[in-house]
Amino acid sequence: MAEQNMEAKLKNQLKQEKIQLWNPPYTDDNNQPGQQHMQELAERYAPLLCLPVQEVGGALEAIRVQAVNRGKGNKMFRETNVATLELLLPRHCRKDPKTKNRLKTRLDVLVQEVVDRIGEEYGLKYIKLILNGKTLCVDQHLDQQGVKNHSKMMVLKVSDAEWKQLNEEEEEKKKNQNESIQRTQKCFQILSERDGSEDTVPFLEIGDQSGNPLKIPHKLKKALILAMGFHEKGRSLMKKKQFDNALCHLLQADQLFSKVGSTLLNSVDNFAVLQLDIVWCYQALEALSCLDDGKSRLQRAEDCFLQCYGEQKQRLLMIKGNTGREEVLFLRLYLLQSLLSYIEGNDDQAQRQLSKVESLYSRLCPDSEKMAQLMALGFTEREARLGLRACQGDLQEAAIHICNQRQEREELKQRERQKRSKRMEDISTLTEMGYSRRDAARALHLADGDMNKAYEILQDSSQVAQATNNNTEGVVDPEKVEQLLYLGFERGVSEAALRLTGGDVQSATQLLLDNQGVLSPELLSVSPPSTSSSSSPSSEEPSTSSNSTADNELVNEVLEDISRHEEDYLDLTLEEESELIATMKSYLSRGPSHAV
Repeated sequence: MAEQNMEAKLKNQLKQEKIQLWNPPYTDDNNQPGQQHMQELAERYAPLLCLPVQEVGGALEAIRVQAVNRGKGNKMFRETNVATLELLLPRHCRKDPKTKNRLKTRLDVLVQEVVDRIGEEYGLKYIKLILNGKTLCVDQHLDQQGVKNHSKMMVLKVSDAEWKQLNEEEEEKKKNQNESIQRTQKCFQILSERDGSEDTVPFLEIGDQSGNPLKIPHKLKKALILAMGFHEKGRSLMKKKQFDNALCHLLQADQLFSKVGSTLLNSVDNFAVLQLDIVWCYQALEALSCLDDGKSRLQRAEDCFLQCYGEQKQRLLMIKGNTGREEVLFLRLYLLQSLLSYIEGNDDQAQRQLSKVESLYSRLCPDSEKMAQLMALGFTEREARLGLRACQGDLQEAAIHICNQRQEREELKQRERQKRSKRMEDISTLTEMGYSRRDAARALHLADGDMNKAYEILQDSSQVAQATNNNTEGVVDPEKVEQLLYLGFERGVSEAALRLTGGDVQSATQLLLDNQGVLSPELLSVSPPSTSSSSSPSSEEPSTSSNSTADNELVNEVLEDISRHEEDYLDLTLEEESELIATMKSYLSRGPSHAV
């Protein structure tokens, strides 16, 4: 980092003085350094940086060589269309940290060709290429994905174990996703389709900051569950220090969150936390040459926190009653901002942000004695840490706070148990009327637990199913479709709603309004009541694929690795942060922050 800091300062100074090191008198016709003028420049800049002349001279020569090589690369690209790309390799592949690794290639080639070349040259079996925080697709060309001459690409190693189920010859060329990502995606796709109507399998609900379930359209809920699932898996890998694999999952989550829409993302802190986690992986992998991407991500995180929590965290205070636990997110944000400012050569800004970090750290770092006292009372380490932060270190207040939280969680569980018990009773009632247990459960879910409305849904769907049997074409009146289109509904759901309501425009409109313009597969698949006994096995629908034994095993395997505690993302021990704070202090103490 110190070298990057010095280089950034020198570049800023050279830019201010309009000095071009690649031109005479600093570079001769043979691209060799002009020794005398380079020496004079080093002697002039050394006092400004409070560094030895030899060290400054070496940095200036490195900048000169970079500029000369860039000029050569530009000329080669103009004449031959061969681009020069900078590779940010895994740590163990960097022979000399000060030497930049470059690759020359045309931009109209498949990414797979570049992957093969890098793998062969550096002895890497499985890799991914990351550009500006996005994984490049191996079956597309470089230029199709925004790769340009002099682009910086991060090379991310993927472990052998994560590829073990892929065919060594064919599948490796067709797929560039590791087994872990595939299994995570399948798991959360399964969970995103579950609505909680099956009591024997796990399902996920999206709740607000108080833990209450949110009503979200089916498509949006599915996208959110996938994105949040990848994020949680990535965070679990970060805890194990598996930052390469974690980054793969986090970038996948980032792509999935982009499909959700900015309105919802700005109202919850999940997206902001994800941006922090991605940049934290960058620094852990020493890939902070991804500076522009890191800066933009931190800015998005800060903007999102501002929208979500309020300018003075007043919204957070109103919802949770305190802001102490969320302060660790700002500590990490300011610390990463300090780091990036230092790498840019802006020591003043780096010091300002670091001062904020140290102030927060002194308040948030857990007091070991108070932690021990709370744990002696039967509280967990996590409860003790979060409780002390929520109550600004007050021991008695923290104990009361933890007890209140336990009580709130228990009351929430009790409400859920009562809700589930009532639902099971209602399902039994509907099955006694001749409907299958699966259809009864789905209807109740669509009706938000309203028994009468669920019965109406089942009746309407049964009538439509019988009408459809008599009219295999399922044709609907075009004029009625146009009426629904005029109200703002899409053609596909308008036609489906008219079929479900026997062509009644008013009923179709109400059905679409009740379901926020989206008709889920569950609503479209309800079958007519069975004439056989409700207790007969024949009246039960066969188990769906999402509830198969194999799927349940996969879901349990993935969920086992993910914390069930809703505030796990706030439970930072600050050990890693403490190490980075010490590193930043040592670098910033080398000289006056206003040196250049």
